[in-house]
Amino acid sequence: MSYFKPRSFDDSDAASEAVNTSHARLFVVIAIFSIAFFILSVRVFDVSVMRGGGKYFVASNSYNDGMLKERTDIVDRNGELLAVNLATASLYANPQIIMNVKEAVDKLHDIFPEMNRDTLYDRLSSNKSFVWIKRHLAPQEQYKANALGIPGLFFKNEEKRVYPQKELFSHVLGFVNLDGKGIMGVERQFDEYLTGRNESGENNQPLRLSLDVRVQSIVHQVMADVVKEFSALGASSIVMDVHTGEVISMVSLPDFNLNNPVVSQQNKTALFNRSTFGVYEMGSTFKTFNMALGFELGDIGMKDVYDVSKPVRIANFTINDYHQKKKQLTVPEIYMYSSNIGSAKIALDIGEEEQRSFLRRLGLLSGLDVEIPEKSEPLYPDRWGKVRSVTISYGHGIAVTPLHVTKATAALVNGGYLKPATVIKVPEGKDIEGQKVISDVNSDKIRKIMRLAVQYGTGGRADVSGYFVGGKTGSADKADNGSYDRKANISSFVGAFPMDKPRYVVFVMIDDPIGNTSTGGYTTGGMIAAPAAGKIIKRIAPVLDVMPVDESDYKIRREFWYNNEDENPKVAAVQFD
Repeated sequence: MSYFKPRSFDDSDAASEAVNTSHARLFVVIAIFSIAFFILSVRVFDVSVMRGGGKYFVASNSYNDGMLKERTDIVDRNGELLAVNLATASLYANPQIIMNVKEAVDKLHDIFPEMNRDTLYDRLSSNKSFVWIKRHLAPQEQYKANALGIPGLFFKNEEKRVYPQKELFSHVLGFVNLDGKGIMGVERQFDEYLTGRNESGENNQPLRLSLDVRVQSIVHQVMADVVKEFSALGASSIVMDVHTGEVISMVSLPDFNLNNPVVSQQNKTALFNRSTFGVYEMGSTFKTFNMALGFELGDIGMKDVYDVSKPVRIANFTINDYHQKKKQLTVPEIYMYSSNIGSAKIALDIGEEEQRSFLRRLGLLSGLDVEIPEKSEPLYPDRWGKVRSVTISYGHGIAVTPLHVTKATAALVNGGYLKPATVIKVPEGKDIEGQKVISDVNSDKIRKIMRLAVQYGTGGRADVSGYFVGGKTGSADKADNGSYDRKANISSFVGAFPMDKPRYVVFVMIDDPIGNTSTGGYTTGGMIAAPAAGKIIKRIAPVLDVMPVDESDYKIRREFWYNNEDENPKVAAVQFD
């Protein structure tokens, strides 16, 4: 007996109909999901691409792969990196995709506590399809933001300008804004070159500056120590190659970290470049130019003498010396002792028109031609009478930048050629033409009296054994709204080394120092600026391959003191107190 019962025809039809119904329902469900996905895709495409978010939509780690830098590098004269573009990620949002704004704000604020919560909420709840959250994230910040997993947050790979030397070259380099455009210093001056391409479509070669990281570091440290020791408002120092006009170092204090310039913008004094933008009455450093005027246009010799025993009266003004000498002084002694009376008499002998013309020839009445946009014009009187001529002879009544003084001094010691100042490296062996401003013979005289001023005069604290340092100190009351503040001054020194064969000019200026026990309370150039210059020269000379010599060697002394004419300025100035 069989217990098997065959399935009837009616049962088979029912099963087949059930399977077909299930298949139909599954197809409908799949179709609905497909249509919904298509609609969602179209919506996302419309929001992200058609409404302006296309190029930012997908965060890709290879956004810049194979692409050129947006901005080329800047290096020092030896190839040391000063500015470079590095790849970074920036966080942005599409508010139209964010589902829970409050939750997103809370989570983002945990990562970026410095951001204002209300501002962040306003951005994420706007009707825009693109808003920046934060530009140029640190790697840790990018990781944390990505880990939030919030729909509507995206990353855009960008480039950030980084300055490895931080504040060391702040006023020379300048910086760029968030969009990579130069807004200060050489970053602004050479913005087109730095963002340009060569004929092959590649980045231009790195911009090579004339400055030297090693020298800049030394000068910066010395000047920062001086500012701190004497509680000064600020300072400036410049080192220049006398033969090429190259600026080897340029320091302006206070300064700022180029990697965080926003902080500095809150302190405008830190952004101020004292070396090229600040104009100051330089005091007795101008006596070097006055002496050159006398040598060049007045036929004044080393053995000429002037009576400085009495003050000079012109109109209602009386000219005195800081330390009155009750006797006649030779021309070198006038310079060494920094006699205002002697300088005034030399200027009066030459005449105001000749003086003005000569200072213009030295570039002291013209704007700077250096490749830094932050630079100022000199300030000087429209009417140039005898009173003005006398005060200008010792550095009052005329205001110039530190770079003006440095450049003009270089011309007086290099044989008489005024060279253009530059912060761009001059190719090796290139001969830089200059305007002849004084004769070789008179340049030689200037070198001698500058050396004497350091050996026996007010610049003694700048002397460095073996380097034939020469220079002139300056002390000037600060001008303030047409009058002078007798309690505040500018302390300065400008010199060169080695004076027998000059290679570099060193300028030092300290703004409103406060004397201490080490200076006996004095704030003169001889007490504050000259020692700083000496420290700088002692440390940078070996770096710049300037070899010391034995200054007591007979041949070296004779070559320096007797290399033209038959007059010995040391003999002419032998009567020292």
